[in-house]
Amino acid sequence: MRRLWPLTLRGTGALLLAIAAFVVAQRAGIPELMYFGTLLAALLAGSAAALLLVRDAVAVTRAVSPDVPEVGASATIVVRAGLRSALPAPAGRWRDELPSGLDGRAEGTFPVAAAVTLRYEVVGTIRGVHALGPLEVTVTDPFGLVRRRVRLGRTTPVTVSPAVVDLAPLVSTPGEAGGTRQTAALQLGQGADNLVARPYAPGDSMRRIHWRATAHRDTLMVRQEEQESSPAATVVFDRAVSRWSPSAAEAPGRDPAFETAVTACVSTLARLVHEGFTVDVVDSDGTLLIEPVEGGDDPAARACAALFATLTARPDDASRRVLPASATALLGPLVVITGVLLDDDRALLGAAAQRSGLPLLLVVDERADLDVLRRAGWRAAVLPPGGDVAAGWDDAIEQGYARVGR
Repeated sequence: MRRLWPLTLRGTGALLLAIAAFVVAQRAGIPELMYFGTLLAALLAGSAAALLLVRDAVAVTRAVSPDVPEVGASATIVVRAGLRSALPAPAGRWRDELPSGLDGRAEGTFPVAAAVTLRYEVVGTIRGVHALGPLEVTVTDPFGLVRRRVRLGRTTPVTVSPAVVDLAPLVSTPGEAGGTRQTAALQLGQGADNLVARPYAPGDSMRRIHWRATAHRDTLMVRQEEQESSPAATVVFDRAVSRWSPSAAEAPGRDPAFETAVTACVSTLARLVHEGFTVDVVDSDGTLLIEPVEGGDDPAARACAALFATLTARPDDASRRVLPASATALLGPLVVITGVLLDDDRALLGAAAQRSGLPLLLVVDERADLDVLRRAGWRAAVLPPGGDVAAGWDDAIEQGYARVGR
């Protein structure tokens, strides 16, 4: 109600006093009170009219830094508003409406200026795309009798990505993991160790001439970049809704277990790419969730977290497989992230463990019993919903150390 009432406490008192003056003046026959009441009414009307001529917004823009904040990380919001006013505009208060996915203090004093820049900090709390704004400005007349609330500009979509947690290094080096995909990596300017020489062919640039090899072989030679192998890894994120609660399919942030799994997925992607693996992230039905990320491309791996901002659980397919058929044929590292497991799921996973050089299983279910799968060869760990992903990863990796030491 207070937001709809246009008068301040002082203005409300002035209105009540004017009404009382009119009533008493009429009953007691005191003309001076009638003049006083009329003066107060005119003052209120003039104050309201004056506010209608101030603070019209020309444009309101917002800049978010970083562009895609992570859950639990802070971001700086800069709001710029261009204003025009027929009368000198008094200072007021501003408030930017924050969605449920962002937390912070977005309010303060609105300065007297034609171009206004406002700045505040927010923290991402829920993964997803959230509407920030509009900007609300409250101004009062010079007498403090009437307030005017104006909503300026439109909302700004802000994408909050899942948090990328730093995970411990793998127990195996990329070469020991047995990757099967070979990708070409041109190593320009990396030194002679990454270059080979071949005979000159028509059309080759003269800038690529390898002078030392030319002098050694007495024939014109050019530089040829050596192709280096980048082993492959696969991350399987089981999104079947039967593994999670039904709310996981409704919107991001509804199911804590699913949110933990999303964090584990993007964190695993970042770790494997940092280790030098070219990584595929697939659903349990075989759907590719993102384009493959080349090994060593850490910025691309972190940028992919934004693609998981709106990811939700999906309906089960007919097979209800926890692993796609293609994943069981790969020899490189295989990381499976899933929820509630059934007996049939354990049987399929047990048979697939021996086909990977580094099988890792992260189950977001506190009731899960993984002893059978560990004996089958999986380095498996339980992640409690909302729990520490890095601790669960460490648990799985330590099993890997124990296995290597035997």
